[in-house]
Amino acid sequence: MAPFDRITLDPSVMGGKPCIRGQRVTVGLVLGLLAAGRSRDEIQEAYPYLEDEDIEHCLAYAAWRMEEREVSLSVS
Repeated sequence: MAPFDRITLDPSVMGGKPCIRGQRVTVGLVLGLLAAGRSRDEIQEAYPYLEDEDIEHCLAYAAWRMEEREVSLSVS
């Protein structure tokens, strides 16, 4: 399995936000629902085309993004 192969970034879908398998469901939406206390079952009931692995990839993608560092480039 390629890392985050279920997370897509396409400027023509949801303004380029990370989405699940090219659909109009963003990683941020799924994470927000989880943070609000919704269970995976509740999320999948609301979005029946989402699979368990989609939710796992959202969590893994968020963890990976949190580990990134931004480095300022100095202008000479």
